[in-house]
Amino acid sequence: MSRRRIAVIGAGPGGMAAALAAIRVGFDVTIFERASEIRAAGNILNLWPPPQKVLKLIGVDTRDLGAPCKVFFHNADGRQRAEVKLTPEVEREFGGGFIGLLRWGLYQRMLAALPPGTIRLDHNLTAIEDLGGSVRLDFANGETFDADVVIGADGINSAVRKSLWGDAPIRHQHLHLVGGYLFLDDAPDGIGVLSHNRTTQVSYTPIRHDGKWGYEWWVLEACDPADPPPADLIGFSRERAAGFPQKVRDLIAATPVEHMQRWEIRDRPPIPQWSKGRITLVGDAAHPTSPYAAYGAGMSIEDGYFLARELAAVDISDDAAVSGALQRYEDRRKPHTSRVSQEAYRTGRMFHHLPAPLRPVRDFVFDHTPFLQKMVGDEMPKHILSQLAEIEDADPYVPPHMKEKASAA
Repeated sequence: MSRRRIAVIGAGPGGMAAALAAIRVGFDVTIFERASEIRAAGNILNLWPPPQKVLKLIGVDTRDLGAPCKVFFHNADGRQRAEVKLTPEVEREFGGGFIGLLRWGLYQRMLAALPPGTIRLDHNLTAIEDLGGSVRLDFANGETFDADVVIGADGINSAVRKSLWGDAPIRHQHLHLVGGYLFLDDAPDGIGVLSHNRTTQVSYTPIRHDGKWGYEWWVLEACDPADPPPADLIGFSRERAAGFPQKVRDLIAATPVEHMQRWEIRDRPPIPQWSKGRITLVGDAAHPTSPYAAYGAGMSIEDGYFLARELAAVDISDDAAVSGALQRYEDRRKPHTSRVSQEAYRTGRMFHHLPAPLRPVRDFVFDHTPFLQKMVGDEMPKHILSQLAEIEDADPYVPPHMKEKASAA
């Protein structure tokens, strides 16, 4: 008899979400993390309503998790170019477009929801072998583990992905981002602004963390990956923000240096297949996404929910049934994740890699036509609502194909 054992490789949001979702439907789950401690990969974060909904369904306490806000696109002079307009019902439930928070705040909530002993630290995966009825894992510390299903949640440089499909070059977007956060005594106004000039994005949204209000902000522009990172992050950010509205310049000036971080933006093009046998991928292991979408962590959380639904509906000892469940999971997720990741890539290129002679034309169109409103302000909400509908249309752990069979019977 199958032990219904699932091994998750990686303890980021995707791995923890997959584990929590699987535990709620009766699986015995172990997360293997190569690091010696759990650390958030980055400092600032935004979450759209669908991953917020999933977090609630998989047992994460989302009360007061982040600061809700409405999202606007502006030019550097403060002129509004677009508003992300969700329905009144969604805004009432989720407080606006998305919430701003710190990554560590999300990690804390997810860690608190996991049963003690779920995560094993210092487990660096060295080999993975699908034996048919089970999967054998070998780790650098000499330990081994046999699982019925293995979920690769080990990020953009996923060892699980490499074992399934080989290695491929990372797509360097020739962009980098400096982000920071600060806390304030008063609650923010609930407005998030993503603003651009000809070459640079300077943006901010409210945050909520451990009962404290504040703001997160980020500065994003083109870079040469071969160049050394800026030595003075605050000076770099203040220089790029010159000419943008006073509010964001004040936020940058008031930010403690220890609350700032810089990272290069990279991703990978979508791959045609995620799963093989009893092994599959979630999150950045499957679809690493530029932060231009503000949806990378969110999609990884959603992945775990849909994966658990499919696995819950099959006999885990049946190789063909497991393989079919994994295929249904990825077939459902790939249109959504591919669209978001590719649009994020194209948006980054449109704002930061357009030839200089075309930038005035682009900005004139954005400032004087409804183009950006239609492209982002109207289309993004449609996509968000379609994802919410997928989560809400059925019991969270009864896949649609199983409901169809039950109805026919």
